[in-house]
Amino acid sequence: MLSFRAGEDPAGAARELARALRSGKVVIIPTDTVYGLACDPSLPAAVARLFRLKGRKEGSPLALLAASPSQAFSLTKEVGEEARRLAEAFWPGALTLVLPRAPGVGWDLGGRPETIGVRVPDHLLPRALASLVGPFAATSANPSGGKEADEIAEAVRYFGEGVDLYVDGGKLPGVPSSVVEVLPGRVRVLREGAIPSRAILDVAEGRGGAW
Repeated sequence: MLSFRAGEDPAGAARELARALRSGKVVIIPTDTVYGLACDPSLPAAVARLFRLKGRKEGSPLALLAASPSQAFSLTKEVGEEARRLAEAFWPGALTLVLPRAPGVGWDLGGRPETIGVRVPDHLLPRALASLVGPFAATSANPSGGKEADEIAEAVRYFGEGVDLYVDGGKLPGVPSSVVEVLPGRVRVLREGAIPSRAILDVAEGRGGAW
């Protein structure tokens, strides 16, 4: 098990995680919200294994964690003013944007193939990892329907030896990201999490700044 604490240089842990993801392994890492179960989205066997571990229901897609807004938006076909306002206000942070998917991004992440969920987390380690391997697939480290893990011991209890590498980042906030779908002519909160829905809609409609 690796250990990563706030303020540490993420380079060493990120390199080891990058090697693991590139070889098809499934890992658990700390984020700014909860512990995340992660894999390389370009490797179908790794994605299928992550889904089996999660017990994730069909139609519940994986999101991608990115190092920067530009990296996140490289996976999308179009980024309207509402999405740009939300990214400026809440990234890096606990907001997942579901946007039209760019042509050629053919990864099977579950859910609809025409959209993709992206997030820039407010945590050094996942951003450092994404800078090495590109945006990577992640979901909360708990079985579907279970409590999100905010301590590494909870994640270990859930998955045991089914996961190849754990990174202990200490106690995390424990509230998942808010998820908002931004499509042409429509902004819809799919899940209220760390950021209140009202704050999201106010920013998307140009009525407010970051909460």
